[in-house]
Amino acid sequence: MPVSQTTQEDAAANPLDLVEQFVSANDWPFDRRNDDEMAVEVPGRWCDYSLYFAWREDIGALHFTCAMDMKVQNSKRSHLHELLASVNERLWLGHFGLWAEEGVPMFRHAILLRGLMGASMEQIEDLVDIAVSECERFYPAFQFVLWGGKTPADAISAALLDTVGEA
Repeated sequence: MPVSQTTQEDAAANPLDLVEQFVSANDWPFDRRNDDEMAVEVPGRWCDYSLYFAWREDIGALHFTCAMDMKVQNSKRSHLHELLASVNERLWLGHFGLWAEEGVPMFRHAILLRGLMGASMEQIEDLVDIAVSECERFYPAFQFVLWGGKTPADAISAALLDTVGEA
């Protein structure tokens, strides 16, 4: 059996093996907790992001989260939920939510792989790239609402302000 075919069959069996290759190639610290779970730390512009991958073989799904390094105070949760709704309207893939138990905002997505040959390296790269990019794009809005006292609408406007021209 050719090596590439073996690798593809292994990825179909457990895409976390492919995730581990990708993470190792980027020299990111990770913890492969067991065959079905992996935690990864990725540096960003605003903070370090905590990535979590979980493989559910029974439904053929790879669940993924990218948590921001911030805590939401109980008094700010209603404002945060309003911000989440506004942010999610602007996404093509995945969504932001709140890990209520820990009070941590995070990006979430799942990939269904049932019936496919498995995940590809490109899918893993895109998943992580999109999640970190969206977290970087909206991190200031979360900061503005949670610590800056801005309304969710003002926070979105300020965070997504595009500069025009040259300085």
